[in-house]
Amino acid sequence: MNIYKKIEAEILTASNIVITAHKSADGDSVGSSLGLLHFIEKLGKSAVICHPDKAPGFLHWLDTSEILLMDENPEEVANKISKADLIFCLDYNAISRVGPEMESLLAASTAKKIMIDHHLNPEDFPDIIVSETTASSTSQLIVDLIEQSDNLDVLDAKIGTPLYLGILTDTGSFRFNSVKPRTHEVLAKLLAAGVEHHLIHEKLSDNNTETRLRLQGFAMSEKLEVLYDYNVAIISLSKEELAKYKYVKGDTDNLANLVLSIKGMRAAIVFTERDGIMKISFRSKGAENPVNLLAKEHFNGGGHANAAGGMSELSVEETLVKLKSLIPEYFSN
Repeated sequence: MNIYKKIEAEILTASNIVITAHKSADGDSVGSSLGLLHFIEKLGKSAVICHPDKAPGFLHWLDTSEILLMDENPEEVANKISKADLIFCLDYNAISRVGPEMESLLAASTAKKIMIDHHLNPEDFPDIIVSETTASSTSQLIVDLIEQSDNLDVLDAKIGTPLYLGILTDTGSFRFNSVKPRTHEVLAKLLAAGVEHHLIHEKLSDNNTETRLRLQGFAMSEKLEVLYDYNVAIISLSKEELAKYKYVKGDTDNLANLVLSIKGMRAAIVFTERDGIMKISFRSKGAENPVNLLAKEHFNGGGHANAAGGMSELSVEETLVKLKSLIPEYFSN
């Protein structure tokens, strides 16, 4: 029995299924969760999604009302997890990535846990691990689950639309080198199932607010620093600057990719002051310019070679100085 058939068997015998994903929701964590939920429903079972926090606004065209949030309904989430006999751990490789509140609930749970993820160095807390680091996204792996458990006939637009979204966002609109022939094979299956890909692109691209555009304009015109000796660009935004432009979650999500579009740039780093810490986004181009080591070794983070995240407890100014001091070490070639 292949691992995906084994997962199907676990779904069919479970009574209370919970789907979890990492803190600071993104397109892949939300897309894979919703895609898996609708697949489970097609199998005649029910499940509930429990996430640490709310999805950013640009994803709200999906039906995210089905997602219970730890930071809004802690008692309900705790109740669901305590009663679960099967818990899916999607798009994260370490239990700490769900945040301390949900981490303690998962650690205490006796439910069988299944990890489906594509990040490096997975921890061994789950009972079943699907860790495919060459996959473009966790959403792609959910399609693999559907196909390799011999359930491709149930794949439809309701299941496929969030999965397409997850692949789209986690590959930078198919520009990252994580895109392989298999990725396009999966996309073809989603289109054949009725996914209207052009509408997904429109809903992601044509939903800017005035304040979001003004914030991004300010960041590009006033806060962009380009280190041309290394072809690395940095943007830093303080909490006061974010407040001035009425920042809401998701407003800066595309800034790093926007900066990376500058001709000749090897890497882009954007950090914002939120919740008392600096949250850092690293993006780069090509296998010769990895950013995950910089994130892991100096900013308590990690991720993919060309897309990683991290954090700093230093001030905005101190974080900027630290980053600039490290650039020559990582981008001198």
